[in-house]
Amino acid sequence: MASNITSLGTPTSAGQFETNVEQGRIPWLWRAFEIFIAAVVLVLTAPIMAVLATLIRLDTPGRALFLQKRLGLNGKPFTFVKFRTLFADARQRFPELYAYQYSPEQLQTLCFKVEKDPRVTRQGRWMRSSTLDELPNFWNVLTGDMTLIGPRPEIPEMLPYYHGEMLDKFTVRPGITGMAQISGRGRLGFYETVRLDVEYVRRRSWILDLKILAQTIYRVVMRDGAF
Repeated sequence: MASNITSLGTPTSAGQFETNVEQGRIPWLWRAFEIFIAAVVLVLTAPIMAVLATLIRLDTPGRALFLQKRLGLNGKPFTFVKFRTLFADARQRFPELYAYQYSPEQLQTLCFKVEKDPRVTRQGRWMRSSTLDELPNFWNVLTGDMTLIGPRPEIPEMLPYYHGEMLDKFTVRPGITGMAQISGRGRLGFYETVRLDVEYVRRRSWILDLKILAQTIYRVVMRDGAF
């Protein structure tokens, strides 16, 4: 993928992206639809989330929710929320996994998720495979930081590895699910994931969003690429 990237723009000195803001806006009807979906999911799954939070707290020390800074529309940071699936002190236990320093060769084969990640707790393994850990993401949809369909939000530490067309990923709001999530999810490498994210940005439409939404339901049931 790296060889196919051409320079279309870079972050400005102020850290903002030179993008078409209109491209990142969500039509009011779609926004109303996703607010409705997010609210319904949060209400209906509240008892399930209460049970999950209790299981997490009983399994390992630490809070049930995992809060992390992620990059949203135009690279603006926001607080991403999901259920905690890693040990609370994972960064102290495995500092080498949080260095985020990669050579061009390492980026070619980089995969953030591995099937036997030592940071993942016992409860975290089945929560990840079932995708239940992502239920709190709907709160981010409700607040407007995320949308239902779009590229998964990136961590700030990986921004230096984005250039040229790769930055198109940040011209739309990040989503709960997207093309990468229905095309291999955790099995995909860094460059392949970004390629699919950029492809989504260029092909973005209501019809494509509905197709991704339908395929996501199937992938979640089949637990495809979830670990």
